[in-house]
Formats: sequence, C-alpha cells, structure tokens
Amino acid sequence: MAFTVRRVVTGDNAQGKAVFLSDELRQSNAPAPGATARLQQWMTETTPEPFTGKDITDRIKGTNPPLTGSHFRIIEFPPQTGPDPDMKDPAVKKRAEEMHKQMGVEVGPLGAHRSPGMHRTFSIDYALILKGEIDMLLDDSEVRCKTGDVIVQQGTNHAWVNRSGKPCLVAFILIGADVPWKK
Repeated sequence: MAFTVRRVVTGDNAQGKAVFLSDELRQSNAPAPGATARLQQWMTETTPEPFTGKDITDRIKGTNPPLTGSHFRIIEFPPQTGPDPDMKDPAVKKRAEEMHKQMGVEVGPLGAHRSPGMHRTFSIDYALILKGEIDMLLDDSEVRCKTGDVIVQQGTNHAWVNRSGKPCLVAFILIGADVPWKK
C-alpha cells in the first residue's frame, strides 16, 4: 500500500535566519524487499553535515548509509502470510540471496539464518514503530515491537517479520558506523 508523509525541512537563509526550506507531502515509491512501500526521507553524506538544505535522497542506493552520513526512511511492512519460511528450502535461500544483493547488505558472519530477511547494516539504526506491530528477529531471540516503541540497532544481524495480520509502518534513521565486525 502506498502512503504519504508530510516532510518539513528547515535551514538558514543567506542572512542566517531560520527558514522553512520545504514543506511537502511525499508519496511512497517502489517497495523495498519484504515491504509494500518505502519512502526515503533524508540523507547526509558527511558528519558533521554542512546544512546545505540540498535534498539528495535520489542518490540513496541500497540500505547502508555512507560511512560518515545518514539515511532517514519510512517503510511499510505487509503482514506475513503463512508460516515462517523454511531456510533449508533452496528456493527460499535463493530469494534471500537476491534480497540481500538488492539491499546491498551483509548477511553477517554466521552461516545459519532464521529468516530470509536476516542482514547486518554498517550503521547504528534508530527505529520508531509508527503504526502496527512487528517482530525483530536476532540470531537466537526476538521481540514484538508495537506502535510507539523505539529500537536502537547497532549493526547486529537482524530481520523484521510482520506476523500481526495488519500492515506495520516503521521510521528508520540509519547513521553510518565503523562496525567492528566489518574489519
């Protein structure tokens, strides 16, 4: 399902006065793997960011932000239909490989995965559940997250699975990180 989000961007004008650079309704676009709709919100290439006010979201490729930058996106996850996929099934493994390639993410150092969506990012991720419920899977555990919950995800192997029966909307802010397992 497509969704719309109002995005307000502030900045300074030539005189150093705070101004609204944009105030617009943004429509979700092509779905991300495992999601029905995705809306990129903002990206920076460096930290500290020079506050140019330039919108470069069209340059976002894959999931990981630049090492010294960030991504801000909102993703809607559809409800899963049926039981969890069997990761021993060759067709499921192939779909998982294709998803990881499209997302541009690592599958982590461990060979066994609980879900086709298991991946690692080169980032610290802040997630806010805007609407609905979703399960966050880690290697050996999982937690049910509900509307209003906040998750701080530090480059761990994880997946998002929506077993709630209803769509779930999640805001993600990914900040590039020099993760120790990448070295």
